[in-house]
Amino acid sequence: MTLLLSLLAAIVVSVIWYVSDTARQLKVGALCALFWGASLMWSVDAVFEYAELREAYFTPAAADMVNDGFLGVSVIVLALLIWLGILFVSDPRHRLRKAGN
Repeated sequence: MTLLLSLLAAIVVSVIWYVSDTARQLKVGALCALFWGASLMWSVDAVFEYAELREAYFTPAAADMVNDGFLGVSVIVLALLIWLGILFVSDPRHRLRKAGN
């Protein structure tokens, strides 16, 4: 579930980054890198977990799926918070500088 959520977020954000010039200005590329990195991490985790569990990997318990869903949402929220931090530090539209004057 975490892999699916992070892959979905990576694909959606990548399409937004590719289509929109404004998204590129707002550092959405950094958000793409965060989501694709998370997807790579969960892919490696899935390979090793499959190597350990074999057939049981494809029949998780409902409680495990809910926990993985919460973990996937937490990863997405954390990536968005990191991106907001990058956005506030870089201030590409100079809104924070104007507000300080």
